[in-house]
Amino acid sequence: MTRAEILSDIKRAEDEARGMVIQAHEVKNQKVNEAKSQAREILKSAEEEAAQYYKSEIIKAKEESKKEKEKIIKKGYQEAEEIKSKAKKNISKATKFILTEFERAANA
Repeated sequence: MTRAEILSDIKRAEDEARGMVIQAHEVKNQKVNEAKSQAREILKSAEEEAAQYYKSEIIKAKEESKKEKEKIIKKGYQEAEEIKSKAKKNISKATKFILTEFERAANA
């Protein structure tokens, strides 16, 4: 092999190596861009899931609050009915007491 052929082979090998390096950089950049795109999609999906979770938790909290409110109101009505029932039972005693006190005051 002549010196010119050897230099030509070396030049060809350098050109091939340079082309392989350029191709590798392009592949690397493409992979990085794909990874960034996938990361954006994952982030978007996670944000959507978080928003759905937030909405469902708010709905659950409102439902629990409503149930608790109804429970408290029901208990209040029951207590009011008990007080009303006790008051009705004491009406005759109270009437007698007032009448007795009135008669005492009138006779005094």
